[in-house]
Amino acid sequence: MSFTDEILEHFRGKIKEVTLITSSGGVFEIVVNNQLIYSKKETGEFPDPKDIITIMEQLSS
Repeated sequence: MSFTDEILEHFRGKIKEVTLITSSGGVFEIVVNNQLIYSKKETGEFPDPKDIITIMEQLSS
């Protein structure tokens, strides 16, 4: 299952859209409601979808 599919499956019906914006240089950032919640550029590591789901759940609390 892809990263996007895991997030959409977990938040079924609660997420309006997921948009992939291509870039270069290994940049991978996740923005929710205009708030940066993860940056591979800062951490140097690709995130685990479960960690991103946890962060997203905390934002909605």
